[in-house]
Amino acid sequence: MKKKIFVRGPVLSQSGYGEQSRFALRALKSREDLFDIYVQPIPWGHTGWVWSDTDFRSWMDSRITLTQVLMQQKNLKPDISLQITIPNEFEKICPINIGYTAGIESTAVAPIWLQKGNEMDKILVVSNHAKTTYEKTVAEAVNSQTNEKVPYRLQTPIVMVAEKTERAEPEPIPGLELEFDYNYIMVSQMGPRKNFDNAVKWWVEEFIDQEVGLVLKTSLINNPIIDYGHAQEAISEMLKKYPQRKCKVYLLHGDLSNGQMTYLYNHSKVKAIVNIAHGEGFGLPLFEAAREGLPVMTVGWSGQLDFLHHNNKDYFTSVEYSVQQIQQAAVWDGVLDKNSMWAFADQGSYKMKLREIYKNWDKAKETASELQTIIEEKYKDENLYERFVSEVYGDKVVEDDEIDALFASLAEGE
Repeated sequence: MKKKIFVRGPVLSQSGYGEQSRFALRALKSREDLFDIYVQPIPWGHTGWVWSDTDFRSWMDSRITLTQVLMQQKNLKPDISLQITIPNEFEKICPINIGYTAGIESTAVAPIWLQKGNEMDKILVVSNHAKTTYEKTVAEAVNSQTNEKVPYRLQTPIVMVAEKTERAEPEPIPGLELEFDYNYIMVSQMGPRKNFDNAVKWWVEEFIDQEVGLVLKTSLINNPIIDYGHAQEAISEMLKKYPQRKCKVYLLHGDLSNGQMTYLYNHSKVKAIVNIAHGEGFGLPLFEAAREGLPVMTVGWSGQLDFLHHNNKDYFTSVEYSVQQIQQAAVWDGVLDKNSMWAFADQGSYKMKLREIYKNWDKAKETASELQTIIEEKYKDENLYERFVSEVYGDKVVEDDEIDALFASLAEGE
């Protein structure tokens, strides 16, 4: 029996949540025998919108147009809503409401997330870190009748469903010329949540007298030209402290297609990806790099462990860290609670691990190739889609013991 599903999310946004939204649509589209799909795009901060001219984009546009027409006619009556956003934006809008979120980077969710989460019939998250954090968060509520303070928790069922971006064949990046044969890359928005400044400064200090490069795929807010100017100015100001450096830092700004990102991860002069963000809901750039067999260096904490750690083994170069209270500058009302904590990479360990990869790249590459094989097996489209569809539809739509076993291992972090 077909179910009408109303998908509300940043499906056209050039962002992590945009990629998550498009993954959800691809999964639902794989079973159009089960769903009539209606789509309402929402903006995502100041991020730009995707511009690709593909069959999938045409399909999305057609569903968006149909949804708009039906809403204007007040003739849209879906059975299920799938709301892809941060939980403080969840709403009861259909007979069945499912929240699908990624943004849990710290050790606790904001109290409003518990309240809004309990208004949903189910919550889907993209990592074990997100699931565990949501489940373990306890807020303090007041009984309206007795004024007694009582613990308040999430009561709604919450399920981890992995995600992935759609892989594309390599597509050259015009103007990308790397002077040195050995380069690291970092794919990260600027700002305190991503620990961007320390990641760059400490890298420069480690390779200040070496012919090594760092490619920064970054932006401050979004990708227009004005943002490029601000990003360039911020990085130039940071590098003024190192006037005698031999190492090179490259700014790669603007929208890149999936194919161009594939090209970057496979570039013969790009040797590893680094990330010492304080926390990741999932860590899509790290996943994409690992999927291409690029050595990964990051902290062993938060969402990225789902695809970087298997069978009690780390398949990445692990930077030591400590879990501390988040900085005041990073507090985001309703999203990042001031009393929560996240990971702080150790400066000495970060520099030591950078050097370790540099000196023993063949070993790092061998580990990365092993991880690539694991990811190719565990993160097949059909497996992820079938899992997602079953959780959204509400019934087991595929009888497959292998998929059950796969997600049991992912849920246990094996």
